[in-house]
Amino acid sequence: MRLLLTSDTHLPKRAKQIPGPLLDEIDRADAVFHAGDWVDTATLDLFEARARLLVAVHGNNDGPGLRERLSERADVELGGVRFSVVHETGPAQGRERRCAERFSGRDVLVFGHSHIPWDTTTEDGRLRLLNPGSPTDRRRQPYCTYMTARAEGGALGEVRLHRLPRRR
Repeated sequence: MRLLLTSDTHLPKRAKQIPGPLLDEIDRADAVFHAGDWVDTATLDLFEARARLLVAVHGNNDGPGLRERLSERADVELGGVRFSVVHETGPAQGRERRCAERFSGRDVLVFGHSHIPWDTTTEDGRLRLLNPGSPTDRRRQPYCTYMTARAEGGALGEVRLHRLPRRR
């Protein structure tokens, strides 16, 4: 299964539209993960219309309309891999330990909030933590980003961070 991981789209506050390369990835992916902070319901509608399967949560900047449609946590098994999706995981310090406790029995945690790409594994090697960054608001990062991956035979592979061209 080809996976797309994204978060923190913040439309229309941080950008006016979803970048073209990300839209192309939505069309190619078997499943799309969005870890919250959509900001407007039109973006959710767009993802729902284009994605074969959307696994998504709301974030701290999402209002009542999005919170009615999305939960705080989503759990799914794809390609034999057990995923959880949330928006926030707390401070970077101690993240792996906290998440290992909170998401025991899961293989991969997709999260957002910081806009900082993150790819680590807990000390025991059981949980991989992935933050795809933001495709529209790089904050202190050099690029806006998203991730792709594959889930097959109970394993996550080909995890790749994609940099988007800078907007003019």
